[in-house]
Amino acid sequence: MALTSEKPVLVVMAAGMGSRYGGLKQIEPVTEAGDIIIDFTLYDAMLAGFEDVVFIIKREIEGDVRRILDAGAARHLRIHYAFQELDDLPAGYSVPEGRVKPWGTCHAILAARGLIGGNFAVVNADDYYGSSALRIVYDDLVGAKDGAQYDFSLVGYRLANTLTENGYVARGVAQLGAGGVLAGVDERLKIGWKDGRVAYEEGGAWVEVSPDSTVSMNLWGFTPSLLREMEDGFPAFLDQALAADPLKGEYLLPRKVDELIKAGRARVRVLTTDDRWYGITYPEDKETVSAAMQAMKDRGEYPEQLW
Repeated sequence: MALTSEKPVLVVMAAGMGSRYGGLKQIEPVTEAGDIIIDFTLYDAMLAGFEDVVFIIKREIEGDVRRILDAGAARHLRIHYAFQELDDLPAGYSVPEGRVKPWGTCHAILAARGLIGGNFAVVNADDYYGSSALRIVYDDLVGAKDGAQYDFSLVGYRLANTLTENGYVARGVAQLGAGGVLAGVDERLKIGWKDGRVAYEEGGAWVEVSPDSTVSMNLWGFTPSLLREMEDGFPAFLDQALAADPLKGEYLLPRKVDELIKAGRARVRVLTTDDRWYGITYPEDKETVSAAMQAMKDRGEYPEQLW
């Protein structure tokens, strides 16, 4: 049953497998008090005005996630759960033999389609976004309303503020149009620091890109129209993926948004932030993230006991 609150809802994608990290980084403690990264996002979301949060998870981690959230954030926010199931497919489709990887971020959000009834923000469970970012997207969603085009938004980060020193990452590099409107998203699956410069790999070559480029960290603001568009487009994605890459093909959110922009169906405002991203992509990232989170507590930016 769809949530009845008229306020924007926060959707947390927490069903990823964490293949590069090698474990369940969504619930890995990052502070001495035992906080996980999403605790900071939820705290910032609560202060921004969010009251309902939908967690998209795999059923096998439900017990661990509920245990952590029930002891903290769930005492201050209404937490709901949706489950990303590999076999949640349109009629006539089935999971190919050997497929264990989830179907991507669009499929994850569709797992919550029965709960989302109004405007919503999307975040990753294993990324730290910064306090201003949650305020920016919440305030924008309060007034978001579809007109001739869908009324979406993206919180854009400076590329250099989103990279790790421990390897390459995937980032959606934003193409900005007039008035700060998103013209498109170039999904770079391998981007990072190389010989003191930022570059991405394409066709076996490295292409330099400005560290000041605006990128997506999957902090989006959407009206419910996105759910319908993703559901309607799912069969076409599956037809392509099952033919080309049946075991690993992913229905990715940035690509779907890019498709809607180029078709003239969506207008996406880019809401920029100077906040620094932190996340655990590789095991070596944990020390950096832990130090940064604790330093913010020590400076008084967060209370020592979040909940």
